[in-house]
Amino acid sequence: MTLNSGETVSGKRIADDAVRIERLLPGSMERVWTYLTQSDKRRLWLAAGEMELRLGGRVELLFRHKELSDEAAPARYKEFENSPAMFGAVTECDPPRLLAYSWPGDDGASEVRFELFPEGEDTRLVLTHRRLHEAKAMISVASGWEAHLGILEDRLAERPPRGFWSEHDRFEKAYRNLFTPPAS
Repeated sequence: MTLNSGETVSGKRIADDAVRIERLLPGSMERVWTYLTQSDKRRLWLAAGEMELRLGGRVELLFRHKELSDEAAPARYKEFENSPAMFGAVTECDPPRLLAYSWPGDDGASEVRFELFPEGEDTRLVLTHRRLHEAKAMISVASGWEAHLGILEDRLAERPPRGFWSEHDRFEKAYRNLFTPPAS
């Protein structure tokens, strides 16, 4: 979607409390699946941590944003450079097509769902994040996912990762324009 500002975002509000983001990623579903589920690969674009791939299985996310790219965190995000381990639970798992879990960053109040679809030699990833009960949360979540998925795309393409914080900031501005209701 292209906004009035000319910015392109792939996220859409699909319900009052849900956003969906799609990306075409280089590589097979099986390869993308490993980047979703294996700690050593997931840490390259999102967060390290063990994951029990079964219904109710424990999901650990250990964010180290300073390791994602060469950019330093802006002052307002310094606390996120090294987060403590956060835990969620697997709510759906059908390897290598579907993974969903309660989101540890908000004590499991929301849920993230990854769906993978083959498209030739590539994979379409459809990410849906549900139970986001305010515009501020939807803006933060959508811009964070866009930045993380951009780095995932770079890692899968075996190129240097883009700057996490500059991407996050760029998308945050775009999603603020998209998800903030106009002033009356």
